[in-house]
Amino acid sequence: MAKIKVGISSCLLGQQVRFDGGHKHLRLCTDSLARYFDFVAECPEVGIGMGIPRKPIRLVGDVDSPRAVAVHDASIEYTDALRDYGRQKAAQHQDLCGYIFMKNSPSCGVYRVKVYQESGYPDPAGGRGIYAEAFIKAHPLLPVEESGRLSDPLLRENFITRVFAYHNWQQLQKGGMTHHKLVEFHASYKYCLMAHSPADYAALGRMVAQAGKHEINLIGARYFSSLMASLSKLASRKTHANVLMHLQGYLKKNLSPAEKHELADIIDQYRRALLPLIVPVTLLKHHFNNHPNPYIEKQAYLQPYPGDLGLRNVI
Repeated sequence: MAKIKVGISSCLLGQQVRFDGGHKHLRLCTDSLARYFDFVAECPEVGIGMGIPRKPIRLVGDVDSPRAVAVHDASIEYTDALRDYGRQKAAQHQDLCGYIFMKNSPSCGVYRVKVYQESGYPDPAGGRGIYAEAFIKAHPLLPVEESGRLSDPLLRENFITRVFAYHNWQQLQKGGMTHHKLVEFHASYKYCLMAHSPADYAALGRMVAQAGKHEINLIGARYFSSLMASLSKLASRKTHANVLMHLQGYLKKNLSPAEKHELADIIDQYRRALLPLIVPVTLLKHHFNNHPNPYIEKQAYLQPYPGDLGLRNVI
Protein backbone atom coordinates (compact mmCIF):
# COMPACT_ATOMS: atom_id res chain seq x y z
CA MET A 1 0.00 0.00 0.00
CA ALA A 2 1.05 3.63 -0.44
CA LYS A 3 2.87 5.14 2.50
CA ILE A 4 0.97 7.42 4.88
CA LYS A 5 2.14 11.02 5.05
CA VAL A 6 3.18 12.06 8.55
CA GLY A 7 4.78 15.34 9.55
CA ILE A 8 7.92 15.31 11.68
CA SER A 9 10.46 17.67 13.18
CA SER A 10 13.47 17.54 10.84
CA CYS A 11 15.99 16.91 13.62
CA LEU A 12 14.23 13.62 14.46
CA LEU A 13 15.24 12.26 11.06
CA GLY A 14 18.88 13.00 11.82
CA GLN A 15 18.99 16.29 9.93
CA GLN A 16 21.53 18.65 11.52
CA VAL A 17 19.23 21.63 11.91
CA ARG A 18 19.24 22.30 15.65
CA PHE A 19 20.52 25.55 17.14
CA ASP A 20 23.87 23.89 17.91
CA GLY A 21 24.16 22.29 14.48
CA GLY A 22 23.21 18.88 15.84
CA HIS A 23 20.21 16.57 15.57
CA LYS A 24 17.96 14.36 17.74
CA HIS A 25 17.78 11.29 15.50
CA LEU A 26 14.84 9.09 16.53
CA ARG A 27 15.62 5.65 15.13
CA LEU A 28 12.09 4.43 15.78
CA CYS A 29 11.08 6.65 12.87
CA THR A 30 13.86 5.91 10.39
CA ASP A 31 14.31 2.21 11.23
CA SER A 32 10.70 1.14 11.81
CA LEU A 33 7.95 3.65 11.03
CA ALA A 34 9.53 4.74 7.74
CA ARG A 35 8.44 1.41 6.25
CA TYR A 36 4.87 2.70 6.36
CA PHE A 37 5.15 6.47 6.82
CA ASP A 38 6.27 8.99 4.23
CA PHE A 39 7.75 11.59 6.54
CA VAL A 40 7.34 15.27 5.71
CA ALA A 41 10.11 17.06 7.60
CA GLU A 42 9.92 20.63 8.84
CA CYS A 43 12.20 22.74 11.02
CA PRO A 44 10.29 25.96 11.65
CA GLU A 45 13.27 27.82 13.07
CA VAL A 46 15.25 27.20 9.89
CA GLY A 47 12.06 27.81 7.91
CA ILE A 48 11.75 31.38 9.20
CA GLY A 49 15.35 32.13 8.28
CA MET A 50 17.30 31.39 11.44
CA GLY A 51 20.75 30.02 10.67
CA ILE A 52 22.61 26.84 11.61
CA PRO A 53 24.08 27.12 14.16
CA ARG A 54 22.11 29.94 15.80
CA LYS A 55 21.43 31.57 19.12
CA PRO A 56 18.88 29.50 21.08
CA ILE A 57 15.39 30.76 21.84
CA ARG A 58 12.99 30.15 24.72
CA LEU A 59 9.39 30.85 25.71
CA VAL A 60 8.55 33.61 28.16
CA GLY A 61 5.40 35.13 29.67
CA ASP A 62 1.90 33.64 29.91
CA VAL A 63 1.84 29.84 29.52
CA ASP A 64 -1.37 30.10 27.47
CA SER A 65 0.08 32.64 25.04
CA PRO A 66 3.87 32.66 25.44
CA ARG A 67 6.36 34.62 23.38
CA ALA A 68 9.42 33.12 21.70
CA VAL A 69 12.50 35.27 22.29
CA ALA A 70 16.26 34.95 22.01
CA VAL A 71 17.86 33.62 25.19
CA HIS A 72 20.67 36.18 25.04
CA ASP A 73 18.41 39.15 24.23
CA ALA A 74 14.69 39.07 25.06
CA SER A 75 14.08 42.07 22.80
CA ILE A 76 14.64 39.80 19.78
CA GLU A 77 11.31 38.07 19.24
CA TYR A 78 10.25 35.26 16.87
CA THR A 79 6.67 34.65 18.02
CA ASP A 80 4.80 36.04 15.02
CA ALA A 81 7.20 34.51 12.51
CA LEU A 82 6.88 31.02 14.04
CA ARG A 83 3.09 31.31 14.35
CA ASP A 84 2.71 32.48 10.77
CA TYR A 85 4.97 29.69 9.56
CA GLY A 86 2.84 27.17 11.45
CA ARG A 87 -0.32 28.48 9.82
CA GLN A 88 1.35 28.47 6.40
CA LYS A 89 2.53 24.87 6.74
CA ALA A 90 -0.81 23.75 8.14
CA ALA A 91 -2.51 25.13 5.03
CA GLN A 92 0.11 23.51 2.78
CA HIS A 93 0.06 20.06 4.40
CA GLN A 94 -3.60 19.10 4.20
CA ASP A 95 -2.82 15.46 3.47
CA LEU A 96 -0.95 14.57 6.66
CA CYS A 97 -2.38 11.83 8.89
CA GLY A 98 -0.20 12.52 11.92
CA TYR A 99 2.69 14.60 13.24
CA ILE A 100 5.69 13.79 15.47
CA PHE A 101 7.10 16.89 17.17
CA MET A 102 10.42 17.43 18.96
CA LYS A 103 9.94 17.46 22.73
CA ASN A 104 10.78 20.51 24.88
CA SER A 105 11.29 22.72 21.83
CA PRO A 106 10.09 26.35 22.13
CA SER A 107 8.94 26.05 18.52
CA CYS A 108 7.86 22.38 18.25
CA GLY A 109 7.19 21.07 21.78
CA VAL A 110 3.63 19.93 22.48
CA TYR A 111 3.57 19.18 26.21
CA ARG A 112 5.00 21.07 29.19
CA VAL A 113 7.51 23.19 27.29
CA LYS A 114 9.34 25.52 29.69
CA VAL A 115 7.85 29.01 29.79
CA TYR A 116 10.09 31.34 31.79
CA GLN A 117 8.67 33.94 34.14
CA GLU A 118 10.04 37.29 35.31
CA SER A 119 11.52 35.46 38.32
CA GLY A 120 13.82 33.62 35.94
CA TYR A 121 12.18 30.30 36.66
CA PRO A 122 9.81 28.36 34.36
CA ASP A 123 6.12 28.06 35.19
CA PRO A 124 5.46 24.52 36.55
CA ALA A 125 2.50 24.05 34.20
CA GLY A 126 4.54 24.47 31.03
CA GLY A 127 3.26 25.51 27.63
CA ARG A 128 3.37 24.58 23.95
CA GLY A 129 5.80 25.55 21.20
CA ILE A 130 4.64 28.41 18.98
CA TYR A 131 4.81 26.53 15.65
CA ALA A 132 3.23 23.37 17.11
CA GLU A 133 0.39 25.37 18.65
CA ALA A 134 -0.44 27.05 15.33
CA PHE A 135 -0.28 23.79 13.37
CA ILE A 136 -2.39 21.83 15.86
CA LYS A 137 -4.96 24.60 16.10
CA ALA A 138 -5.41 24.41 12.32
CA HIS A 139 -5.75 20.58 12.41
CA PRO A 140 -7.34 19.82 15.80
CA LEU A 141 -8.20 16.19 14.96
CA LEU A 142 -4.77 15.29 13.61
CA PRO A 143 -2.96 12.65 15.73
CA VAL A 144 0.13 14.30 17.22
CA GLU A 145 2.83 13.05 19.57
CA GLU A 146 6.20 14.10 20.94
CA SER A 147 9.48 12.31 20.37
CA GLY A 148 10.08 11.59 24.05
CA ARG A 149 6.63 10.19 24.72
CA LEU A 150 7.01 7.67 21.90
CA SER A 151 9.40 5.71 24.13
CA ASP A 152 6.32 4.73 26.18
CA PRO A 153 4.87 1.55 24.58
CA LEU A 154 1.25 2.48 25.37
CA LEU A 155 1.55 6.01 23.99
CA ARG A 156 3.41 4.73 20.93
CA GLU A 157 0.76 2.12 20.16
CA ASN A 158 -2.03 4.62 20.74
CA PHE A 159 -0.48 7.17 18.37
CA ILE A 160 0.06 4.64 15.58
CA THR A 161 -3.50 3.34 15.98
CA ARG A 162 -4.84 6.88 15.57
CA VAL A 163 -2.66 7.60 12.54
CA PHE A 164 -3.97 4.53 10.71
CA ALA A 165 -7.57 5.28 11.73
CA TYR A 166 -7.17 8.86 10.48
CA HIS A 167 -5.75 7.57 7.20
CA ASN A 168 -8.52 5.00 6.80
CA TRP A 169 -11.14 7.70 7.28
CA GLN A 170 -9.51 9.91 4.67
CA GLN A 171 -9.48 6.99 2.22
CA LEU A 172 -13.13 6.29 2.98
CA GLN A 173 -14.12 9.81 2.00
CA LYS A 174 -12.61 9.57 -1.47
CA GLY A 175 -15.44 9.49 -3.95
CA GLY A 176 -17.82 11.06 -1.46
CA MET A 177 -19.27 10.04 1.89
CA THR A 178 -22.49 8.02 2.12
CA HIS A 179 -24.56 6.72 5.01
CA HIS A 180 -23.64 3.18 3.98
CA LYS A 181 -19.92 3.99 4.11
CA LEU A 182 -20.34 5.46 7.59
CA VAL A 183 -22.16 2.39 8.87
CA GLU A 184 -19.53 0.06 7.38
CA PHE A 185 -16.66 2.08 8.82
CA HIS A 186 -18.20 2.14 12.29
CA ALA A 187 -18.81 -1.59 12.12
CA SER A 188 -15.14 -2.18 11.32
CA TYR A 189 -13.98 -0.03 14.27
CA LYS A 190 -16.54 -1.40 16.74
CA TYR A 191 -14.08 -3.36 18.88
CA CYS A 192 -11.31 -0.76 18.62
CA LEU A 193 -13.72 1.76 20.11
CA MET A 194 -14.85 -0.69 22.77
CA ALA A 195 -11.22 -1.18 23.84
CA HIS A 196 -10.53 2.54 24.10
CA SER A 197 -13.80 3.65 25.68
CA PRO A 198 -16.90 1.45 26.11
CA ALA A 199 -19.00 4.55 26.84
CA ASP A 200 -17.84 6.30 23.64
CA TYR A 201 -18.42 3.11 21.68
CA ALA A 202 -22.06 3.08 22.81
CA ALA A 203 -22.53 6.79 22.08
CA LEU A 204 -21.05 6.49 18.60
CA GLY A 205 -23.25 3.49 17.92
CA ARG A 206 -26.32 5.58 18.75
CA MET A 207 -25.02 8.37 16.52
CA VAL A 208 -24.62 6.02 13.56
CA ALA A 209 -28.04 4.48 14.18
CA GLN A 210 -29.58 7.96 13.77
CA ALA A 211 -27.30 8.99 10.90
CA GLY A 212 -29.99 8.59 8.26
CA LYS A 213 -31.90 11.50 9.78
CA HIS A 214 -29.00 13.91 9.19
CA GLU A 215 -27.09 15.36 6.25
CA ILE A 216 -24.24 12.92 5.66
CA ASN A 217 -21.34 15.36 5.62
CA LEU A 218 -22.45 16.96 8.89
CA ILE A 219 -22.99 13.67 10.70
CA GLY A 220 -19.77 12.32 9.18
CA ALA A 221 -17.80 15.25 10.58
CA ARG A 222 -19.40 14.80 14.01
CA TYR A 223 -18.65 11.09 13.95
CA PHE A 224 -15.01 11.55 12.96
CA SER A 225 -14.44 14.15 15.67
CA SER A 226 -15.87 11.80 18.29
CA LEU A 227 -13.94 8.84 16.88
CA MET A 228 -10.57 10.58 17.18
CA ALA A 229 -11.38 11.80 20.69
CA SER A 230 -12.28 8.26 21.72
CA LEU A 231 -9.19 6.67 20.19
CA SER A 232 -6.98 9.20 21.97
CA LYS A 233 -7.96 7.54 25.26
CA LEU A 234 -5.55 4.80 26.29
CA ALA A 235 -7.01 1.29 26.22
CA SER A 236 -6.43 -0.74 29.39
CA ARG A 237 -5.87 -4.42 30.00
CA LYS A 238 -9.39 -4.56 31.43
CA THR A 239 -11.02 -3.09 28.32
CA HIS A 240 -8.83 -5.13 25.98
CA ALA A 241 -9.76 -8.30 27.90
CA ASN A 242 -13.43 -7.38 27.55
CA VAL A 243 -13.02 -7.08 23.77
CA LEU A 244 -11.09 -10.35 23.58
CA MET A 245 -13.90 -12.14 25.41
CA HIS A 246 -16.47 -10.64 23.03
CA LEU A 247 -14.46 -11.94 20.08
CA GLN A 248 -14.16 -15.32 21.78
CA GLY A 249 -17.94 -15.49 21.78
CA TYR A 250 -18.00 -15.71 17.98
CA LEU A 251 -16.11 -19.02 18.25
CA LYS A 252 -18.25 -20.74 20.87
CA LYS A 253 -19.83 -23.10 18.32
CA ASN A 254 -16.53 -23.89 16.59
CA LEU A 255 -14.01 -24.68 19.32
CA SER A 256 -13.60 -27.82 21.36
CA PRO A 257 -13.90 -27.58 25.16
CA ALA A 258 -10.11 -27.78 25.45
CA GLU A 259 -9.63 -24.99 22.91
CA LYS A 260 -12.18 -22.81 24.67
CA HIS A 261 -10.43 -23.37 28.00
CA GLU A 262 -7.02 -22.55 26.51
CA LEU A 263 -8.28 -19.33 24.91
CA ALA A 264 -10.08 -18.20 28.06
CA ASP A 265 -6.98 -18.92 30.15
CA ILE A 266 -4.71 -16.93 27.83
CA ILE A 267 -7.10 -13.97 27.86
CA ASP A 268 -7.10 -14.09 31.65
CA GLN A 269 -3.30 -14.27 31.75
CA TYR A 270 -3.19 -11.18 29.55
CA ARG A 271 -5.66 -9.40 31.85
CA ARG A 272 -3.38 -10.18 34.82
CA ALA A 273 -0.36 -8.77 32.96
CA LEU A 274 1.32 -12.15 32.57
CA LEU A 275 1.28 -12.00 28.77
CA PRO A 276 1.47 -9.23 26.14
CA LEU A 277 -1.57 -8.46 23.99
CA ILE A 278 -0.06 -10.12 20.92
CA VAL A 279 -0.51 -13.58 22.47
CA PRO A 280 -4.34 -13.70 22.81
CA VAL A 281 -4.76 -11.71 19.58
CA THR A 282 -2.58 -14.20 17.66
CA LEU A 283 -4.50 -17.15 19.07
CA LEU A 284 -7.81 -15.54 18.14
CA LYS A 285 -6.58 -14.87 14.61
CA HIS A 286 -5.46 -18.51 14.38
CA HIS A 287 -8.93 -19.73 15.32
CA PHE A 288 -10.67 -17.30 12.96
CA ASN A 289 -8.41 -18.47 10.14
CA ASN A 290 -9.67 -21.98 10.78
CA HIS A 291 -13.26 -20.82 11.29
CA PRO A 292 -13.77 -17.73 9.10
CA ASN A 293 -16.34 -15.15 10.13
CA PRO A 294 -17.14 -12.41 7.57
CA TYR A 295 -17.99 -9.88 10.29
CA ILE A 296 -14.79 -10.49 12.26
CA GLU A 297 -12.68 -10.35 9.10
CA LYS A 298 -13.64 -6.68 8.78
CA GLN A 299 -12.66 -5.77 12.34
CA ALA A 300 -9.79 -3.28 12.56
CA TYR A 301 -9.14 -4.39 16.14
CA LEU A 302 -7.36 -7.59 15.12
CA GLN A 303 -4.92 -5.59 13.00
CA PRO A 304 -5.28 -1.80 13.37
CA TYR A 305 -1.81 -1.37 11.80
CA PRO A 306 0.78 -3.68 10.19
CA GLY A 307 1.69 -6.47 12.59
CA ASP A 308 5.43 -6.33 11.88
CA LEU A 309 5.62 -3.02 13.76
CA GLY A 310 5.52 -5.22 16.87
CA LEU A 311 3.51 -2.72 18.90
CA ARG A 312 1.41 -5.33 20.68
CA ASN A 313 4.45 -7.37 21.68
CA VAL A 314 5.10 -5.10 24.65
CA ILE A 315 1.66 -3.97 25.89
